[in-house]
Amino acid sequence: SPSFHWDHSYRTLPQALWVDQAPETATNPRLVYWNRPLAEKLGLDSGPPDAAMLAGSRLPPGAAPLAQAYCGHQFGHFTQLGDGRALLLGEHLPPGGGRVDVQLKGSGQTPFSRRGDGKAALGPMLREVIFGEALQALGIPTTRGLCVVATGAPVYRETPLPGAVLTRIAASHIRVGTFEYAVRCEDRTVLPALQAYTRTRHDPEVPAGDVAAWLRRVCTRQAQLIAKWMSVGFVHGVMNTDNCHVGGETIDYGPCAFMDVYHPETVFSSIDHYGRYAYANQPQIAAWNLAQLASCLLPLIDDDEGAAIEAATAAVRGFAEVYQAAWLAVFRAKLGLAQAEDGDRALIEALLSRMARLRADFTRVFRGLADGSARAEFAEPEGFDAWAADWRTRLAREGATPEARSGALRAVNPALIPRNHRVAEAITAAEGGDFAPFHRLVEALARPFDAPAPEDEALTAAPAAHEVVRATFCGT
Repeated sequence: SPSFHWDHSYRTLPQALWVDQAPETATNPRLVYWNRPLAEKLGLDSGPPDAAMLAGSRLPPGAAPLAQAYCGHQFGHFTQLGDGRALLLGEHLPPGGGRVDVQLKGSGQTPFSRRGDGKAALGPMLREVIFGEALQALGIPTTRGLCVVATGAPVYRETPLPGAVLTRIAASHIRVGTFEYAVRCEDRTVLPALQAYTRTRHDPEVPAGDVAAWLRRVCTRQAQLIAKWMSVGFVHGVMNTDNCHVGGETIDYGPCAFMDVYHPETVFSSIDHYGRYAYANQPQIAAWNLAQLASCLLPLIDDDEGAAIEAATAAVRGFAEVYQAAWLAVFRAKLGLAQAEDGDRALIEALLSRMARLRADFTRVFRGLADGSARAEFAEPEGFDAWAADWRTRLAREGATPEARSGALRAVNPALIPRNHRVAEAITAAEGGDFAPFHRLVEALARPFDAPAPEDEALTAAPAAHEVVRATFCGT
């Protein structure tokens, strides 16, 4: 089994932020997924683990499990939360340097379970692996699944489902909601201790006393992250403040999905009835979440309340500027534009509006710009032609050879994303005991920009009408 090099720095924080908690024992643990590339990266490549050890039945030597306390604005409404079905085993220090959290997800009840069973079903845990590996391969910061263990016991949702525990690796599990919790603690030392710890862990180069500078850093990271989501048609689905990671990773994306047909109002989460977390709303929601963080930090930014509000407001407003620049940069690249011109935003938006109107597939249109197949993705191909003429005129001013341009387009526009219908197929098969489609999908998603192998062609196809997935579920 892998040997973790443990540290437990989170335990140095005031105990208001965490509580000791042992995981529950799994009935009949069985390893169903081991992320060998991630294990090797972390220096844990001594073979797959003992399943019982990462199902909570027998802890890895040196682990010291705790449940973290936090709050959250869920769909805009403030709620007291915490790790209701997850335990931080500790921090692993890879041989090459750095520090990552090792967390069990689905390991049983904690003091924060709020009448829940603390368990997880197999399907949602496999889903988290699929999307985490897809985002990682696309160059988007994300938490990742190291391991999935089937527990051998059912969990009860609408129907009985096979249970599982996911081992999740993250840069940390510190959220905007952690700060929302800290600022509400009666002990006034909790908030400054959390901020100092988080700055040291994620941004040691930021001066210790300059909390406004640290807030600007967090805002910049979020802006860059959301622009990357938008560039691949990713819809997080549940952007509550407790799912907004101050280190800039994609986290807790239960009902997430990648768009097939492009439309800015696309929503997948089955509980998002009003479209709060729709694709196009993600930048504004990220800014709203960051405003909640900024309000928590006011006492630390400046003793003068007016000065603190001014500095915090400037930091959050800076998000929009960074986001717009990052969005333009990623979409310029997606059109093969190496230089900036004033009309680029209009050119990008003209393509997107045509895609929405003519129900074109987001991923296949952008990939198709590399090989001339984009036109066929439009319900009325002539609707693409006028735009394409403007695009070619714009490309001609840059003077790149067609070969170089085609290569640049393929390098940033993936051929393969985790299509919702393929994810559903893989999970349904796994729930029935056949893990081959799941493993094949995860393996293919590791190479999203490559020309797909013949056997993977079907994974790149848009869904037929009867295959379209319109709603996704969190699994809690």
